[in-house]
Amino acid sequence: MKKLITITLLFITINSFAQEEIPKDKSHELKLNALNTLIFKSIDVSYEYLINEESSVGISFLVNLNDNDTDGPYYNETFAITPYYRHYFSRKYAAGFFMEGFGMYNVQDSYYYDYSSSSFYYDENIKKTNNFALGISLGAKFVSEKGFAFEFYGGIGRNLFTSDSENNFEVVPRLGISFGYRF
Repeated sequence: MKKLITITLLFITINSFAQEEIPKDKSHELKLNALNTLIFKSIDVSYEYLINEESSVGISFLVNLNDNDTDGPYYNETFAITPYYRHYFSRKYAAGFFMEGFGMYNVQDSYYYDYSSSSFYYDENIKKTNNFALGISLGAKFVSEKGFAFEFYGGIGRNLFTSDSENNFEVVPRLGISFGYRF
């Protein structure tokens, strides 16, 4: 009887460890940032490569589709390429709470802030600025057994290099609610 109980417990233990193991061939993710698409009228697509159970690297591409005459929230960056590194703090394979360091090449539109009316205005006479920012983000990722991924994150970066220091925003946001697939 003791042998049967020991063998059963050993089988359950081995089986529970095997369920936490994710095959190493699933180390790629493609994601769409739904927050930027729905709220800011921008396309933001990401690719992420899972290095191991605790870290990954990725790159995001953002294209702002919002025209200058549209009311509502706007995203000052018209284009951005954002490489990033993530470190995960969970027992699950590249999922759970994470901290991210990112660099962002961004092109900002020619908006200026009018303090008298507390509004932003577009000025066609001011040229677009090319900038490079560094920043950090915090977030969480959840992955189903079938490979569907959901994540949310928020962070901030600061433009360190710019082509026009007079007409750029020094701070850049990094926000997202993304849906994707791990393969």
